[in-house]
Amino acid sequence: MTTWRFLPYQAYSAAENMAIDQAVMELVAEKKVPPTLRFYGWQVPTLSIGYFQKAKKEVNLSYIKEKNLGFVRRMTGGRAVLHDKELTYSVIVPEEDPIMPKTVSESYRVISQGLLEGFKALGLNAYLSDPQKTKKEHMSAACFDSPSDYELVIDGKKVAGSAQTRQHGVVLQHGSILMDFDEDLLFSLLVFPSERVRQRLKEQFLQKAVAINRILSHPVSLDEVIQAFYEGFQKGIGVKLEPGELTPEEKERVQARIRERYDSDDWNLRR
Repeated sequence: MTTWRFLPYQAYSAAENMAIDQAVMELVAEKKVPPTLRFYGWQVPTLSIGYFQKAKKEVNLSYIKEKNLGFVRRMTGGRAVLHDKELTYSVIVPEEDPIMPKTVSESYRVISQGLLEGFKALGLNAYLSDPQKTKKEHMSAACFDSPSDYELVIDGKKVAGSAQTRQHGVVLQHGSILMDFDEDLLFSLLVFPSERVRQRLKEQFLQKAVAINRILSHPVSLDEVIQAFYEGFQKGIGVKLEPGELTPEEKERVQARIRERYDSDDWNLRR
């Protein structure tokens, strides 16, 4: 059985979280650290946007600043995610790893097996969405507006959202496992042509997204969710997780990437 390093849950700032994911990816590419699964959280509610999104056009930046919320551009694609009441994960593994299929869609399927087993451990009847060509009209800039290939769904509603990039021969997939969400806050952080459109898309969003503690009769704690998905990834992907920590070189890279990228308007507002 393949062994992956496991970086236990810790909450960081928006810039730190994205810098850690990138630093680990770089060191995996350089074969200095093993394939890694990381669980993390956010020190304050944070809006992350996909690499290709237009920040000034799609995001209410003044409101984010007024409310002292976090904001960061991811290195992965996809749409905006409000990181708040969730467990966030990242999987970072070489493309050449025998576990990892060559295509993006199929690698989503493999990693989603770990998520699927985590939801099952919580007693939830989740399943994987079918590969599909999603129509973009009538959707907001929010990630959970619709499921993509092999994402986790319960009763037709998306309960986990993921994004992936491949760089330097390494797959990085990170995503949000929703424990709950604040739809009013999320839709106050995005820009819409009118208030009527905002309300209509928010109503549609609520028909397409769901969270763990809106389904279960007895809410679960973050520790329970962490344990369920720790076991779920091992069972679903067929790996052994060995707890570890960031190496000194990874920590140096993190600080460099924060300065160069994730704490910089040149990066976060570049589009």
